[in-house]
Amino acid sequence: MPQGDKSSYTDKQKRQAEHIEESYEKKGVKHEEAEKRAWATVNKQDGGGKKSGSGRGK
Repeated sequence: MPQGDKSSYTDKQKRQAEHIEESYEKKGVKHEEAEKRAWATVNKQDGGGKKSGSGRGK
């Protein structure tokens, strides 16, 4: 998967990143930086892209 490819994220994760990005932009952060921060936050919360539910955490 090339760097920057968001196809492995769920719709919920994409919505979260969009909302976080908008919050940063309202605070005066440039678009590119806001996007980076938003995805970093989503990755920190969820550990990256899609995860299957069955058998996780064992």
